[in-house]
Amino acid sequence: MFKVGSIFIPVTDMKKSTDWYVKFLGVKIIDSWEDGAGFYLPAGTTQLALVKVESPQPTEFIIKGEQKNSYFNFVVDDLEAAHQQFRNNGIVTTEIDDFGGMKFFDFFDLDGNPFSVVNEVSNSPFHSDNVRKMQERDKTNK
Repeated sequence: MFKVGSIFIPVTDMKKSTDWYVKFLGVKIIDSWEDGAGFYLPAGTTQLALVKVESPQPTEFIIKGEQKNSYFNFVVDDLEAAHQQFRNNGIVTTEIDDFGGMKFFDFFDLDGNPFSVVNEVSNSPFHSDNVRKMQERDKTNK
């Protein structure tokens, strides 16, 4: 059975980036190695790793030649509070957008890496509770 284990993020300054991710995303260190460190988030099992690079690397892709999209997103219960917290701390964010029941905004770390923050409405098939129900149903149908 597959699940996402770790997400690797390129950063140019390990010390500053580590401090930033601890302060603003609440990550806790698991371990470090030469030119990198692994962290866990307060919720969920996916780990996050920061890896030192010489210069910023792209962490997004472009849809139809114009719309930028990050490779992954963070899920929060209170999108507006997360948005306001980032703004209050001087973090560059986009405005909150509503995509048919999924509200989201993007923010950027010290290297300009973009990340999305999302909140799905409870009746969305992508809401974590509904995905969990599908996973449980799959287990019982085996």
